[in-house]
Amino acid sequence: SGGVPDVRRAVFLDRDGTIVREVNYLSREEDMELLPGAAEALRRIGEAGYLRIVVTNQAGVARGYFDEATVVRLNEVLRERLRALGADVESFAYCPHLPEITGPCDCRKPAPGMILCEARRLDVDLAASWMVGDKVLDVEAGKRAGCRTALVLTGYGPEEAKVLDAAGEEPDLVAEDLAAFARRLEEGPEEAD
Repeated sequence: SGGVPDVRRAVFLDRDGTIVREVNYLSREEDMELLPGAAEALRRIGEAGYLRIVVTNQAGVARGYFDEATVVRLNEVLRERLRALGADVESFAYCPHLPEITGPCDCRKPAPGMILCEARRLDVDLAASWMVGDKVLDVEAGKRAGCRTALVLTGYGPEEAKVLDAAGEEPDLVAEDLAAFARRLEEGPEEAD
């Protein structure tokens, strides 16, 4: 068909355990470590024509472990590190809530609120987009938003993969890590059987 695609596609990405190493309640720059191949993967996802949008649950805010300014600062540090490696992220969204402390919200994954909000704001076609994360709740959030979904086997991924069947949340793709997901994305969407 050629020409400029008339839909904006995105890859929505979990942060901790997907892009950076999982540490419980990340709050310090020195503890933020990019996972191997993650920057290169994000570069390739961008080159494949997808916006890169990070959607992250940050319940440490509700628990009082750190404030929202810390989340924002860490996201900026992450963006700087990615840019230094030739990659980037177009947008960050985070949920600072925890239902038992702050009451229910529509943004904490597995709720699709962050994805839906960013999709509206950036005019993203969800059916042409992906949600990638290391937890079943990432898969569920993506499905509820109408995205294709991928579970990466980094962070909590290996344990989460074992409970997928029980949770009834089958992702469209299980990938070793973000780099493996990016390679699959470049190969193009497989036609459904």
